[in-house]
Amino acid sequence: MNGSDAYQYFVLRAQKIALLHGYEIVNWEETFNHFGDKLSRKTVVHNWLEIGIPERVVAAGLRCIVSNQDKWYLHYLDSTWDQFYMNEPLTNITQPKQQALVIGGEVCMWGEYIDASDIQQTIWPRAAAAAERLWTTYDKLAKDPREVTGRLAHFRCLLNQRGIAAAPLAGYGRVAPKDPGSCYKQ
Repeated sequence: MNGSDAYQYFVLRAQKIALLHGYEIVNWEETFNHFGDKLSRKTVVHNWLEIGIPERVVAAGLRCIVSNQDKWYLHYLDSTWDQFYMNEPLTNITQPKQQALVIGGEVCMWGEYIDASDIQQTIWPRAAAAAERLWTTYDKLAKDPREVTGRLAHFRCLLNQRGIAAAPLAGYGRVAPKDPGSCYKQ
């Protein structure tokens, strides 16, 4: 048995045990990529790495959580809040039955590039933009992120007033405000 076979054996065995005890199964997309046809039909595939995986997962009849690293990884500072907002989890998934298999999304905050001094500014307000995106139905979603700016700026100021160090909307997170008192001028 090689490493790939051992990994497949472990995942499939763990799935059987979890199902016997009534647990939900969530696997990283690598399991789908390597042996998706052998996964339990009850598996939720957590997409994080490759573009195009959600449409392949739902076409196979499996449920999916979207947290694509090119758009919803908070510790990568090269995405602005409006890019978080405009990320569409249902890209290229047009059939309603398949759309229903995308059960949600997740923004991820890993610790490689942050510490206690900058974690809040790294998370907020970009996570709030993704959250609004996820709980807003597509027909009510702002097609232009500028329509969201005032609401998000207000939310950022509420966070700051409550002691949560949310970053300014301008830029990529962890940037200085334009001038002192910026919450009072928005």
